[in-house]
Amino acid sequence: MQHDSAPYCPSAQRGRPKGSPVSQDAAPSPLPADAERALLADVARRFYLRDQSKIEIGKDLGLSRFKVARLLESARETGIVRIEIAGEPTVDLQLSRQLTCALDVDKALVVRGHPHQSAAEARRNLGAAAAGELTHLLGPSDVLGLPWSRSVAAAVSALHSLPPVPIVQLSGALAIPDLESPVELVRSAAKLSGRVAHHFYAPLVAADAASAEVLRRQPGVREARGHVPEVTVAVVGIGGWAAGESTLFDLADDADRVAMRDAGAIGEISGIFINTAGRAVNGGLADRIITLSAEQLAGIPTVIGLVSGAARADVVRAAVAGHKVTRLIVDEPLARALLA
Repeated sequence: MQHDSAPYCPSAQRGRPKGSPVSQDAAPSPLPADAERALLADVARRFYLRDQSKIEIGKDLGLSRFKVARLLESARETGIVRIEIAGEPTVDLQLSRQLTCALDVDKALVVRGHPHQSAAEARRNLGAAAAGELTHLLGPSDVLGLPWSRSVAAAVSALHSLPPVPIVQLSGALAIPDLESPVELVRSAAKLSGRVAHHFYAPLVAADAASAEVLRRQPGVREARGHVPEVTVAVVGIGGWAAGESTLFDLADDADRVAMRDAGAIGEISGIFINTAGRAVNGGLADRIITLSAEQLAGIPTVIGLVSGAARADVVRAAVAGHKVTRLIVDEPLARALLA
């Protein structure tokens, strides 16, 4: 692992003990040039500025999501959409230094954003910062672990290169439209690194604990999960156990939500439920999750947590207290909540 610079803090702890879519078969009549540009611009505004998914845009405009994808590509090729990358997102160095000193982490980065940014914009900013961190942090001897997470997907999307490191899938997947599965994330990262991708096909949540155990014993799943102890760097998302704070919570039924809360869960890290002390909460829904164990997470030398939103301050404090993460990349509202 390469050494990178961290915000200076003399007392910081360093390191961890080791509508019906249009058929695509029918060729549409070509649009006049002005009408075509107007359509491209409309689709681009919906996708890039309003954070509509391709499926939502397709329903609104009577197009298939594949047609929407082609229109977005055309918008970039024709210059209607111009994407400017001016380096890594702006990092507030003073807040980063304060947060690194205040929390028991190796390094904390606070990414600035505008006051009215959406959750999707915040994830993209954190993902871009995480991509920059990985580029500096990873060395040829490392192994990168990636779970299912919206924030992790944003980080992988922002990557332009990686050192030649193997990639290991850490969890199963939730079926979310327009979001890559962990298999796709691992494959995308492996293409950049040029090394092997250890991936498996399984849901994040099984029907019951017995089904989860059967899935874990499947040869392909067992083989890929067998590489988890080799992981030296992982990127994870952290969610609070409340509406809008965790995709897993939003998709769970009321009984599971209440049961996990009654068991003491205040949030989850890539499907690992934790209480206020950062200890794992087992039983119920937790036993149905296909992910790495709390002990395996604790054994990874460098775990980077990507989190946004002041409402997640309590679960982030718990994750740090339980030594589930060693580094944090957060937005400004969350940083100020953690320092309050």
